[in-house]
Parts: sequence; C-alpha cells; structure tokens
Amino acid sequence: MSLQVMGSRLRTSTPLSTLSSRRRPECFRAPPQAPEMVELLSKYASLTLRPLDLSTLLSYGRPVTPESVLASVHCALLELPHRLATRVRSIEALPFIVGTNPYVANTLNAYRESFRWLATHPPITSVSENAKFAEQLADLVQGHANDIPTLAKGFQECSRYISPLQITNFLDGAIRNRISVRLIAEQHIALSQALGNADAFDVGVVDTRCSPASMIKMCGSFVSELCEATFGASPTLVINGHTDATFAYIPVHLEYMLTEILKNAFRATVEHHGNHHPPFRPLPPITITISPPSRIRGTSPYLGLRIRDEGGGVSHINMARIFSYAFTTAGRNAEGGFDDGGGPYAAQHVGGIAAFGNEGSGGANLFSEITGKGLQTGLGTIAGLGYGLPMSQLYARYFGGSLDLMSLEGWGEGT
Repeated sequence: MSLQVMGSRLRTSTPLSTLSSRRRPECFRAPPQAPEMVELLSKYASLTLRPLDLSTLLSYGRPVTPESVLASVHCALLELPHRLATRVRSIEALPFIVGTNPYVANTLNAYRESFRWLATHPPITSVSENAKFAEQLADLVQGHANDIPTLAKGFQECSRYISPLQITNFLDGAIRNRISVRLIAEQHIALSQALGNADAFDVGVVDTRCSPASMIKMCGSFVSELCEATFGASPTLVINGHTDATFAYIPVHLEYMLTEILKNAFRATVEHHGNHHPPFRPLPPITITISPPSRIRGTSPYLGLRIRDEGGGVSHINMARIFSYAFTTAGRNAEGGFDDGGGPYAAQHVGGIAAFGNEGSGGANLFSEITGKGLQTGLGTIAGLGYGLPMSQLYARYFGGSLDLMSLEGWGEGT
C-alpha cells in the first residue's frame, strides 16, 4: 500500500525539489550487536533484581577495609550490568519509530557500551586494581549524566508516536533505574576514596547522622534568595518539632526533595498573597515540623516531615494529576523575569499530560524546557520544569518512604 501511495504522488506534477523538502529527517537505529553480546544481555536481564536499601549500602562501609571495598566492587560488577541490561531492554521495547530517533538511539548505544564494559570486566582481586576501576567507573557515571534530558529531547521529537502514559511509565522506570545505578556506582567510588581516610559518620554517600533541620535551613536559605531575587519578597521559614533529630539517609536525595517542595511553597505563597491581599502585609511563614524517628518494634524506622504553606492550594481539577510529568501551574514564557526562559523557579506544581506535543502553554514545549534548563542535583543534570514533584516522589519511595500532598483550595497545602 505504501508503494502504491508513493507511486501516485510521483505521478503528480509536484516538483521533485518540493518532495525532497518534505522528506522526514534521516532516522537510524543503534548499530546491531554481536550475537554473543545479545546472549550476554539476555542473561543479565533475566536475573532476579536484588532490592537496594540503605542497609546494603552501609554494609560495605562499616568499617571501610580493603576486604569490604573488594566485596563492594564484586557487588558493583554484578548489579550494575544487571540494571543496565534492564534499561537497554526497556529502550529496545519502545515503538520502532521512537527508537530511530538519534537521541534515543545514541542513548541506547551508550547504555550498550557501558553494559559491555562492565559485563566483560575481569574480576578485581586487589586494592590497586580497584583504584583503577573506580576511576574508570567515575568517568562512566559522568558520561551518563545527561541521559534523562537526552531521552526527553528524543521524546519531544517523537511525541506524536508515543502516548503521554507511555512516556510517564518509561520515565518512571528510567529514573528509578538511574537512582539505583548511580547509588551503587557512587557508593563504591566513595568507599574506594575513603579507604584509610573514612569519616566517622559518612559511609560512602550515606550520612548516618543526617540532620533534617540543617538540610531545611540550607535549602530554605537557597530558595529564599531565589524568591527574593525573583519577586522582591520571600516568606520566612519556621522549623519546629524535634529539631535535633538525625537519621541515616543520603543527603543529596533529601536536598533535592526539600528544594523542590520549598520552591513550590515559596512561590505559591508570594503569588497568592500578592494577588489577594493588600501590599506590604507580612507574608505567612512556611512551617516545617520534624517528627522523631520511629521506634515501633516490627516496623522499619522512618522520620517524618510536614511542610505547610498558605499559598492557596492546588485546584481540585489538578490534584489528580499532581505527580504526573508535564503539567505545571507555572506559566511558560510569561512576561517578566520569572518565567522567561524557565528562571530559577522552573520546577513548580506538576501533574497531568499537558505540553507533551509540539504545542503547549504560550507555544512552549515541556521537553524543550527539560533539555534547555538543568538542575544540578549531585545525581546528574535533571531539568526542573515538570519533573520536580514526580522526581521527589520517586526519591522518597525508593527506600520505602512516601511523599503525599494535601490541599485546601483557597488556603494552602500540606506535604
């Protein structure tokens, strides 16, 4: 049928130059792999995935010894290719036309190359061999720093061929996989560097005495400065509850989640009260309550944070979509410095499926903003707009936690 259609078009009087100009951009797939690599991929992809938890990460660093570092590298050489094989298979399962996109194909090829290097790496039996491996692993981690924005660019160009639900499901899996791969790799790199110079409380990338109050103050100061510079005003931050509580966690994860939630709360508070209240009236504070770590027998220990604002809340219509990718209550390309080009507050309330196509609010496109504005989180470059709350929820859930949002429309939110 396609040949018949093409033949009928060629019989028209349309100039060949016009036909050529309408031709789709050249597409290609990642180069085919050797049969032995296909077999190796299938072998690793079929393995049962071992859960990654904080106790596993801590087990190789208490204390940091040559033996524990060699045990860590053995785990890395087993788990990293397994997770990369899973990611390769997920990209290969995308619709064919999506896989021909250069951004998607190049990312797939990079995953395949990294998998090949790790899966065929000889066993490491000495500290000196591990030191060299850790350096190469650090280069590999850095080389994959922009994988998610790159894939997002590919999805932008293929948005007509893949549904928003498919994109959301794929990105959820890709980001969860990214978290585990980087945690395993960066934990091993940190332990290798800490050999003979270990910190009393830091076990690789894990801080066994992470202070939520200190993290809140640091993130609050950062967001407050952004808010002041953008709007000329900023609410205060009140911390109460068990402010001296500590727990074992990965600081960069907590920093990312707090920053995204506080950006939502600060912006909503300033905009809501600027629009509905007299000028010069003090802004209501953002209040964060810290609960003590649980000590209930038979349950996993956890620490709770409650973040409350009076920023007007989220409308009932948007609440069902609040943790999806793409939708944002922050205007795109609006007049003024805040939304022009994304701004420092690019990550705001997100949810829904808007702007996955070529046209969005104000003619902008979410994926253009994802690939154009990066947010350095310590885990690579992840764009903020449209990703803040879904990403934060994935980080919270990764180690068995949760992130829930309650809204009183017209008043504020509690997270």
